[in-house]
Amino acid sequence: MKRLLEKLVQQRNPAFKMDEHVTTYVLMQFAWQQFWAVMRGAMLLLYGRNPQWMLRGKAVRFFNLPNIKWGRMLKLGDYVYLSALGKNGIALGHHVSIGSFSRLVVSTSLNHVGEHILLGNNVGIGEYAYLGGGGGLHIGDDCIVGQYFSCHPENHVQENLEVPIRLQGVTRKGIVIGNNCWIGSKVTILDGVQIGSGCVIAAGAVVTKSFPDNVVIGGVPAKIIRQRTS
Repeated sequence: MKRLLEKLVQQRNPAFKMDEHVTTYVLMQFAWQQFWAVMRGAMLLLYGRNPQWMLRGKAVRFFNLPNIKWGRMLKLGDYVYLSALGKNGIALGHHVSIGSFSRLVVSTSLNHVGEHILLGNNVGIGEYAYLGGGGGLHIGDDCIVGQYFSCHPENHVQENLEVPIRLQGVTRKGIVIGNNCWIGSKVTILDGVQIGSGCVIAAGAVVTKSFPDNVVIGGVPAKIIRQRTS
């Protein structure tokens, strides 16, 4: 049984190797959870959609399902919410994992819909993430992200002191994160930021400006700590 489950997991993660301390009881519980996740994913066939072996957690919800695309073996944790109210909706690559209680929301307003949320292949997002897509959000391939991650690709206009801020509208530039980035827990990325490939962002950082490839950044506001070297 251990070898069979190892083979199944390797469909998502070819480098996976079962730890010798994993007991038969744990394996049976894990297999049971995955079975029901596949069954919940298969229910999308009722909506005319190919689940592509989606692993769908409990109470996962979709808004504007026709505007959501996904690749093979998408894993959605419990209580994940995907809202594709936007011009180009949500597109998730192969082997993407979204942690429980996370929300991917392109936009919330019917009078000014947002752009898109695009995640590349082999992207893993931790629990309790909030990904907005007002000005567009693109996360490249092979990125790994900790818990409580948030991206906000829009800003409120606030220059006019005579008008309530809520009535002044928003600006939208978008956020782009390159390939192969490691983003720690509780990181916040604000509108207009571009993160180069191969970057590491320390836990708790607030990223307000763009950074080049292969740097380690951290702090509030974030700054370069060092260059990654071979």
